[in-house]
Parts: sequence; C-alpha cells; structure tokens
Amino acid sequence: MRADVQDDAGGRPLLVDVQGLSIGFAPAGAPIVQGIDLAIQAGECVALVGESGSGKSLTARSLLNLAGDGARVEARRFRIRGQDARAFREVDWRWLRGTVTGLVMQDALVSLDPLRTIGQEVGEVLSEHRILRGRRAIDARVIEVLGRVGIPDPEIRARQYAHQLSGGLRQRALIASAIAGEPDLIIADEPTTSLDVTVQAQVLEVLAQRVRAGAGLLLISHDLAVVGGIADRVIVLRDGRVVDSGTTADVLTRPRHPYTRGLIDAIPSFASRGRRLGPASARSPDRIAPLRHPPPARDDTVVLEVRGIAKRYARPAGFGRRALATTALDDVSFDVRAGEVVGIVGESGSGKSTCARIVLGLLSPDSGTVRLLGEPWSRIRETERRRLRPRLQYIPQDALSSFDPRYRVSEIIAENLAGLRPAARAARTAELLEQVGLRDDLAGRYPRSLSGGQRQRVSIARALAAEPALIVCDEPVSALDIGIQAQVLDLLCDLRARLGTALLFISHDLGVIQHLADRVLVFHHGRLVEHGPVGEVLTTPADPYTRTLLASQPRLEYGLPRHAH
Repeated sequence: MRADVQDDAGGRPLLVDVQGLSIGFAPAGAPIVQGIDLAIQAGECVALVGESGSGKSLTARSLLNLAGDGARVEARRFRIRGQDARAFREVDWRWLRGTVTGLVMQDALVSLDPLRTIGQEVGEVLSEHRILRGRRAIDARVIEVLGRVGIPDPEIRARQYAHQLSGGLRQRALIASAIAGEPDLIIADEPTTSLDVTVQAQVLEVLAQRVRAGAGLLLISHDLAVVGGIADRVIVLRDGRVVDSGTTADVLTRPRHPYTRGLIDAIPSFASRGRRLGPASARSPDRIAPLRHPPPARDDTVVLEVRGIAKRYARPAGFGRRALATTALDDVSFDVRAGEVVGIVGESGSGKSTCARIVLGLLSPDSGTVRLLGEPWSRIRETERRRLRPRLQYIPQDALSSFDPRYRVSEIIAENLAGLRPAARAARTAELLEQVGLRDDLAGRYPRSLSGGQRQRVSIARALAAEPALIVCDEPVSALDIGIQAQVLDLLCDLRARLGTALLFISHDLGVIQHLADRVLVFHHGRLVEHGPVGEVLTTPADPYTRTLLASQPRLEYGLPRHAH
C-alpha cells in the first residue's frame, strides 16, 4: 500500500488522485457532492473553500471513508498513495488513518477524549499501528511531537487532560495527534476557526512546516485570508460542485465565477467600512440592498461607564500545588456612547470575556464600578437591576446553546416581550423577524431546524425585542462562514443606524473590528494596553502587543504562499 505514483509535471508523489467524485445518501435523490476532481501532491497545500453546505467536509471525509452512515461514494478514479481505494476493506481504511492520513478537526475539545491524557491521545497512533514499540520510545516521540508543534513544557502537558489546556494548546495537541505517525497527508477541517490571531498564526505555521517537510495538506476553511497565506491551489465549491479552481494567485485575483468574487468582496476590512458585505454573496440577488450603509445615529450620551474594574481568581493549594492568584482584569476603564460600536480585541485569556460578564452584571468586580445609562449597575443586587436589565442585551457566539431547546422561535423572542397581549406579541414577533431578514413563518419552528445564520438572526431579534440601549456581542460571527458572516454584519450595521443601538463587540478577527467598530480596546493579560479610534490603533499602534496582533493578522495575499518549496 506504500507504492508512490509520480506526478507527470512535478515529479512529486501524487498522494490523492480522485476524479468524478459523487457522494449521496440513500434513499435521497441527487448526490450532495457531484463530479469533483481532486489531486494533491506531496509538499503541496490544496484548499477547499465555500459556504456551509457546499460539500467541503464531506469531500474531505470521503478520503478517510468517514463520509457517514449510509453514504454512497462513487468515483471514476479514487486513488490514495497509488492504491485504488474503491477496493479497500475496513482493515485497509483503519491502517490508512493515522499512518498515511491524519485528521485535524475544528473543535479540539470535542475531538480529544476527555478521559485520556494528551500523551495518551498523541501516542495512540504509535501504539495501535505498532510504529514504535515500548512505552519509553512512545513517550519520547510524544514529547518530541508536542514540542515540535510549539507546546511549552511538553513533559507536563503530556500528563494533562484536554480541559486543562487553552484553546490554542488543545488545537496544537490535536495537530500533534494527527502528525505523530508522520502521515503523508494531513486533512485540516477549519483548524483555526474561533482561535485568536496570534494562536491562529502559530497553528498555521505548524501545518506549513509539515508541508515544507514534504507532507500534503488538504485545508478546509471559510477564511480566504488564511487560504491566501498557505495554499498552493484553491478549489471553490458551491452546492456540491466545483465553480472555480486554480492556483491561489489566480483564484484570488482573477476569479472566474461570480460566486468566488462574492466571497472575496464579503471579507471585512478597513477597505469595506461603510460598504455592505452581503449582496455580493447573497443567495437572493433580487433582494439586493443599497451598496452602502446609512450613517449611524450617534450622540454623546454615555450608555456604559466602566471605571477601574479588576477581577482576580484564587487557586487553592492542594495535591502538591501552591496557592496562586490569577489577575483576569486589572484597572480597566472605558465608556460606550449611544449609537457607537466599541470593539474589544486580545488573545485568549486577555480578559475580554471577564470584562463582558462584569458589564452584563453576571460577575461582580473586586474593585471598580460599572454604570448603565448613568445609574449604578455593578454594586447593586440583581433585584435592583431588573428595571434596567432589558436595556442591556447579549448576543453570544453559539446562539443554539443560549436557547431553551423546548422553545419555538416565537417563544424565544417572547422572552423579551413580557406584558404584551398574545395578539400584540405575535405581531411584534413578526415585525422583529422581518427586521432581521427572516420570514414570519419561522416563528413556529424550533432552533435546531434552522441554519447557523438563521439562529444568529433569531438571537439578534430576541435582543432587539427589549429595545436595548446597548448590546454586548461576544464573538457573534466567528463560527459563521463568510457569506453568513457578511449578512449578520450588514444586519448589525443597519440596526445600529436605524435604532441608534450601541454595541460592545468582542472579536478575535481584526478585519471584523476594522469594518465595524468606531473605537477599539486592546486587552493583554487583563490590562487595557491601548485604546482609541479604530483607524489610529489598528493602523499606527503605539503598544508592542498591538503591533504583534496586527503582524499575526492573516491577509489576503495574492503572490506566492508563505511556505516556498
């Protein structure tokens, strides 16, 4: 099974050679993936891009025979490492996984076994496939691989469990698990989604190193800036079909299909400020809105006043550990005015979410104060907050987890419509759904039957139902594909302009902040290290940490990928 096939053009081993791939599920009708050709050489990165439901993950999983129960996979040619995979038995596929092909998933916390240590996870492929024999040899390789992917103190981390690591360390541990057996091909399915820019840059560099070492990489991503920085070739999928393909430079600078151009135009940045992102990539061209957003309604009324807030957490001593105190926030102050968008950026652990929880009144600061609409907010009991509570709303990253699964859409929105009679409540719900671009017939459906973009719009409708003065948005678009992200950002811009609602917007995506925010706050190790107008802070930063963030930001690069062969 290790026979190599040399590519006629480059002379490098052809790891994947698939032609006419179609994937469907019986007894459904038309295949979900139709007629896809895919070739990957050793030392090459090929990217699959497209919106949710385009068939990216299904195509990639078919290379591991993991397309799902009942999947019907057909192809004129399906060769992996020179072998006809159509004749593989299950034992052949098991051998392939981990030795020839490694898989990196999006959510490391879900992918890693919570009952096994990181060392056991990474060492599994070595022991199961008898790549190494003896516990000492396996442990040495595990520590070496953990160090190779940039995990500090690998001897200590190998004995820890997934929940004891940060998001970035978990993702690197997952990559270590995928490459421990030195596979020829790595499949990375959205490996950097929801990671902050510095950790994202570290994860991408680990993958790029494997490509430079001669491995093939199939990268699935909705982030074209990430793709532009690492991929050699790009394949654009839409509704299970290839609509564009070619070298990265060709696809990103000379896209042949309007859909590809729409994806590129939907990328938020400084250049897109004031411009609508969604119409170019919208699925309903007949409902294209005006190109530019109306100017926001703003005044100098201070909606939120934060003064000197601090929060510390103590870890008790025990099991050989010393007691430690961790500072999550240290002397943070800022204001938010009516109709203003204030962005918060920083790495994981910088204090962004702690700050949001204090602003929302879900956590009490150890020192400092928060005032909402000029009235005390942080130093009062919840019973005293109830009068003002509707004026402060929240849009989370994962809308589905914030909904009661027993509630229909109408009941979710009605949580903020107390006091209205049933007829008035139904009319107001229909009005809110229309405001966020949803049909009123969705009111009777459950959230699980909606798409990710629809659920996020329901979350926004629920927040708007209370007619808030301020909405705290905690990574509300980070898990959405580029087209749905564009639609949600357009919606927030429109609502802000029409209603004058202020936004406190937390994001790891600097492009989103550049597109949306008026001012930006930069958090680092719990401190506010820099703040000011977004055009100043994110173009001429004064603090070294802000410069590091900007240097780590992926940009749409039209030349050669960063990893030269």
